[in-house]
Amino acid sequence: MELDVLLIISLGIFLGFFIQTIIGFSGALVALPILLISIALPEAISYISIFYFLSSIYLVQKEWTNIDKKVIVKLALTSIIGLAAGISILNYGNLIFLKKVLGIFIILYVIYSYFSKGKIKKSSFLEYVLGIFGGFFSGLFSTGGPLFVIVVKNATKDIKTFRATMFGVLGLVSIIRVPLIAFSGILKLNHLYYALFIMPFFLLSIFLGKKMYSKLNEQLIKNCVLVALLFSGLMLTFKS
Repeated sequence: MELDVLLIISLGIFLGFFIQTIIGFSGALVALPILLISIALPEAISYISIFYFLSSIYLVQKEWTNIDKKVIVKLALTSIIGLAAGISILNYGNLIFLKKVLGIFIILYVIYSYFSKGKIKKSSFLEYVLGIFGGFFSGLFSTGGPLFVIVVKNATKDIKTFRATMFGVLGLVSIIRVPLIAFSGILKLNHLYYALFIMPFFLLSIFLGKKMYSKLNEQLIKNCVLVALLFSGLMLTFKS
């Protein structure tokens, strides 16, 4: 791999997981557009999946007592079904339309959340649907986080529990996704090799993200979540 390509990947991973560590999600949505500057989508998903897996091990262990385990159980089956479906079609067809659909949905949710100033009405059916599609887009683009946010945000009482539970949900998805993409041939040995060179940037992102999180108040983090969701939706909708 050429040095400039390795540096672009390292920058994307650093920025993505810096944001991920602060607010609990959106790592892939920040990292993916940067990685796609120099590598193809399946390769980008491979690198993001590796570092999601590593960050999940660390962050879930650190935040275990704050995680709402009932939410994890509720989303487990549906997200696994969606994840398997998403990975199965990752190498096929034109995926731009699906990215735009996801982007538009996220933007509409942000608008609703901002003007409603509250949580959406709880619905088991909606939670199952969002779980399936969250897993589906996690398999396709590693970008199912915003759909999981809708469920977790409605089920948790404060930002600390929300953030920790998002780590738990994305950790579950990551642990399942890595062996699935390895089995499908998307994740290759050379991705693991180059991940070693990217590792210092990843570790720095986790360290700085935790430092930044400790300095922010709850309301500011809530606003950051909505801003990150809006940014994610716009990137998916308008970035092909």
